[in-house]
Amino acid sequence: MNAAAIITSARTRARLSKRELARRAGTSPAAIVEYESGRRSPTVDSLDAILRVCDFDIEFRLVPRDEAERLARRGRELESILTLVDAIPHRWKRTPLEFPVFPRGDADRG
Repeated sequence: MNAAAIITSARTRARLSKRELARRAGTSPAAIVEYESGRRSPTVDSLDAILRVCDFDIEFRLVPRDEAERLARRGRELESILTLVDAIPHRWKRTPLEFPVFPRGDADRG
């Protein structure tokens, strides 16, 4: 999720207009429009101030690079497997099922 989506989501969940959010956060409505459209990125401090007005906090989580790379590699592997599966023909030749016929002997009635 990027800053534009975060701000838009927080503002709508807080039920604030762009103008009211700007007033409470101490910025201009034009800045909020720019942030939400993605044409401009807020600083961490600006993002924090905007989210606090909406009663949200920023929470950062550090993920070791090797773990992130491992997950990205697994994602690419899964994507290539799904691409391969998509390349396999989806229609199979249908053949009628044949069931074996077993002889009925007198020993089975026992």
